[in-house]
Order: sequence, then C-alpha cells, then structure tokens
Amino acid sequence: MPKPRDAFICRSCGGVQSRWVGKCPDCGAWGSLEHERIDRSAERDPQRGLIEGWQPRTRPLAEGEQPAPDTHASPATASPEAMPINALHNADAPPPSRLRSGIAELDRVLGGGLVPGSAVLVGGDPGIGKSTMMLQLAGALASAGDNGQRVLYVSSEESAEQVRMRAARLGVADRDRLFVLSDTNLARIVEQTRRTEPAVLIIDSVQMVYKADLDASPGSVSQLRRCCAELVYLAKLSGTAVVLVGHVTKDGQLAGPRLLEHLVDAVLYFEGDRYHAHRVLRAVKNRFGTTLEIGVFEMTGAGLAEVPAGAGPGVLEDFAPDARPKPGSVICPALTGTRCMLVEIQALTATGFLGAAKRKNSGIDSNRLAMIIAVLEQHAGLRLADRDIFVSSVGGIRVAEPAADLPLLLAIAGAFHRRALPPATVAVGEVGLGGEIRPVPQLEQRIAESLRLGAKRVLVPAAPATKNAKQRQGVVPLRSVTQAIEELN
Repeated sequence: MPKPRDAFICRSCGGVQSRWVGKCPDCGAWGSLEHERIDRSAERDPQRGLIEGWQPRTRPLAEGEQPAPDTHASPATASPEAMPINALHNADAPPPSRLRSGIAELDRVLGGGLVPGSAVLVGGDPGIGKSTMMLQLAGALASAGDNGQRVLYVSSEESAEQVRMRAARLGVADRDRLFVLSDTNLARIVEQTRRTEPAVLIIDSVQMVYKADLDASPGSVSQLRRCCAELVYLAKLSGTAVVLVGHVTKDGQLAGPRLLEHLVDAVLYFEGDRYHAHRVLRAVKNRFGTTLEIGVFEMTGAGLAEVPAGAGPGVLEDFAPDARPKPGSVICPALTGTRCMLVEIQALTATGFLGAAKRKNSGIDSNRLAMIIAVLEQHAGLRLADRDIFVSSVGGIRVAEPAADLPLLLAIAGAFHRRALPPATVAVGEVGLGGEIRPVPQLEQRIAESLRLGAKRVLVPAAPATKNAKQRQGVVPLRSVTQAIEELN
C-alpha cells in the first residue's frame, strides 16, 4: 500500500508544493496554500464503476410514473478508439437541441439554452440571488405541459422543507417534474441522478459536496477538484446538463482552484449590489456561445424578474416628458453581445490637491478614463489636474468599449461646467487623441434602439462612413470635442 504524503495546494491556481510558503511560486498569490494529505489509494474510486456503467432508459417515463427501484447492471465499458475526423460526422443525425428554460435573459447568456451533457458553473456574492435564480430555472424547465423536463435540485446547504418554502414563494411548488434532494454525499447524489434520470441536475452548492473516500473536509481543494471532475464526467456520459453553484471569495473570484473553471463548459457570474434591486448575469467562459452577452434582472418579492427592455436602470425616467437636465450624466447606447443597451454614465468633479488628485471609476475602463481626462485638458481647455474625478456606470453594467468615450467626455465636462445635455439625449462615439470624434461599429443599430426607447436627439460622429445613419431626424453629427461640449446647456 502506498503511504500517504503531505502536500500544499494553492486554492488560486491549483499548484502543488511540497512545503508551505507564504507566496505561491506558480501564481504569486499570498497565503493561498492549504495543507492536504494525498492518499494514492483514493484514486481507486468505487463510484467510478457506478458512473461508467450508466445505462439510460430505453423509454421515457410516462406521466405520473415513478422511477423503478435499483435494477442497474454495470457492463464492461469499451475503450474509445481514435477515428478520422471526417468519419465522425453523421449527416442523418439531427443537430443537438438546447434546453430552453423560458427565461430569455438566462438563455441569451448561455447562447440559446442549456446544452445536454454540459457543465455550467454559476458564481456570485452571498445573498445576490443565486439560489433564487437556480430554483426559478428548475421550475421553468419542469413546467407543466409536453415540453417540461425532469429536473433534480440538490440542496447541500438547506433542507428540503426550506427549498419547498422558497419554491412556494416563487410559484414553482406545484411542479411534479421537479425533484428535490437535500444531501451532501456525492455517491448518493449520483445514485439519485441515475434513478430519476433528470434532464438537468442542479447542485447548490458544490462547496458542500464531498467524497467519502477522500481524507479532506468539504470545500477543500482536493474535494472540490475531485467532486467537480466526477460531476463533469457524469454529465458527459449520461447527457444530463449539470449546473453547479459556487461561492466566491472576498476578491470576487470563485472559491477553490482555477482548475474548477477549466473543468466546466461555461462559467457565469451573478453580479450586483445586494442592497439594490438590479442584478447582472454575465458569462466569462462559454464553449457553446459568446461571452459578450449579459442578462439583466430585477430582484422582487416574487423572485427575479427579467429586464428585457434594453434600457439600464433609470434611463427611461430620463426620457420622460417632465425629466430635468442632470449635469454630469450622459446616456450611452452600448453594445453587449447582440443587443444594444442604454446605459447611464455619471461623473462628478470635486476640489482636490495638485499632484494627489483622485481618479475613481466603477464600470469604466481606467485607461480610457485617463485618456479622456488628457484630451479634455489639451483640446478643451479644462483644468483637471487639481480636481478629484469620480465616474460610474449606473446599475453595475460594465462599459469598456471605445464607443463610450464621447458620453464619458461629456459627463466629465458637464460636471466640471455644471451644464447638462437636453433631456432625452444620448451620445456615442470614440474620441481620438487629436480631439476628433471617430466612428463606431453598428451605429445604425445604436441609433435605432435609442430612438425606439424614446430618445429625441442622438449625438454621433460626423464620419463619411456613417452618412446613411445620420439622415434620420434627431441625429446630430459631431466632428470634434469642441463641438460636443457646445451641446451642453
């Protein structure tokens, strides 16, 4: 029998060290090494035989039919063989269909819905609404009708009665296809998954799940890595879509090694301030779609409500007939994936100290902010060296594209001069170092969406390539920073 050995594993990068050090040699993180005892005999996993012998049912369960008792047989698993890539295509096979939840904002972020056999990791701050969103997802998938799917919701932190109480508040307690399991043992979770054969398996949260043959506490690096690997293996073999909920650290990173993110197919972050109503769901990794899409939700007493209007928080109020001008506030039509969203950009300037002026930003690229400040000082004559500047995008929506340069510039100039754009005015454009305003991609889509939501005037670059887009009523072309600042009243 091989003897167990001591190792120190970094919870940030997953690197293994033979002794403890304060700074991880691989990733440079401080205080991230955790002591683990590695037992080579644990590699002989008794659960692996159960997973490899997976036999899906030959027919689906009828309406109201309960899963049969354990009659599982574990045949020998054939070894895979290498094949030419042109022999893998089957023209007669239909393309894999996604499992659409009916929650349009979530399906958009996933690229059209859950892919059968995929593994999705969802992270977010405590109290942000991860469990609420997962239970709403389970209820939407298990909806009544012919399109309903069997869903197994595994709660490792709450009892089944607590889950039922939340389901009653969200209005999904009457789903007969929604199965609830309160357990933390991975072997029992896999066994219940094999018996119920759900289309989607949701585990909330993966930090509490453990394998009994590992000499480590739940939530440790070894347990997280092995449990996640087994669940991903289960998803690929059975065709069940697995959704894992993960905690985040104080730095906003998913707790556990980054290897956890490499094992899954998609990583979603649920962002927002728990003391505010709006939440933003974004994908930082997606093997089946783009990572540019975002979903916007609003936390209500009945759960998360979609915000599909294409306007960020507070934007539609600024388009109202009785809206007043707000100095330091400009609305920008920003592109997030395939849709255009109107985001309010705010700026504030205050008296500072020369040589120690503050530059604080939230949701805005700090490099673009520094460049805009330099352009304002050089080409607009603003003295900002002794002014503290604070900029923010409302609602927690990050805007990093160059198209937000002109709104950011007008917001800072408006806050400095205490002047504002007329109500129901939006601006979009890239600002060059020479003070010129350059064109941005998909300008026609930005103008059309702004006018559809109620904008009266749209400030755009005056480039020849955007001539057709500027023929609409209310579109104002601008060539330089000086012309843009003159629009402030």
